[in-house]
Amino acid sequence: MSKQIKTEVEIEYKKRNKATVFWRGILVFPVAIFLGAFSINSNAGWATGFIIMPALLALLFREVYPSYLLTFNHALLELETRVIAYVLLLTDDYPSIERNKNIAVIFPDIKGGKTLNRWLPLVKWFLAIPLIIVGLIYSIIALGMTFVAWIMTWSTGKYPKWAGKFVLSTLRFWNRVNGYAFLLVSDKYPSFKL
Repeated sequence: MSKQIKTEVEIEYKKRNKATVFWRGILVFPVAIFLGAFSINSNAGWATGFIIMPALLALLFREVYPSYLLTFNHALLELETRVIAYVLLLTDDYPSIERNKNIAVIFPDIKGGKTLNRWLPLVKWFLAIPLIIVGLIYSIIALGMTFVAWIMTWSTGKYPKWAGKFVLSTLRFWNRVNGYAFLLVSDKYPSFKL
């Protein structure tokens, strides 16, 4: 089993719903409000309210990742992934607040935190700074590709494969970085590659 978070999204390339593609930004608004309700600080923008500090303290002092925190963070990351996949046109399935068989985020087996280094969470956020910079560059490229793909999908009803591969790889990259630096479910440093 992988020591990183794995993200699986079944991309729809043909027979896309042109109407929902055109109005995607408006259609996602209700579920985005729901997702934003988990934000810890309203000034944090779109930062989702993952439970980080209690997990860090439990790992540091008890060498345990509480199962309820792991379950909550996993469910929230899956919801965030469903919303992002919908907004970035990877799927026409409206992002349900329940699980979707076509979109899955798989956490590594951390055996309750026993396989994790207890001191590394103190510096993971700092070690992730280069990953975040590279991720921002990938995200800018992915947004540009999504804009082109949006025009193509809206006019032809087909989503371009070249855009799907890059956008999905960028989404996977960010989930790996989140799993390493913030959700603390992996001690393996994520690759800079998509």
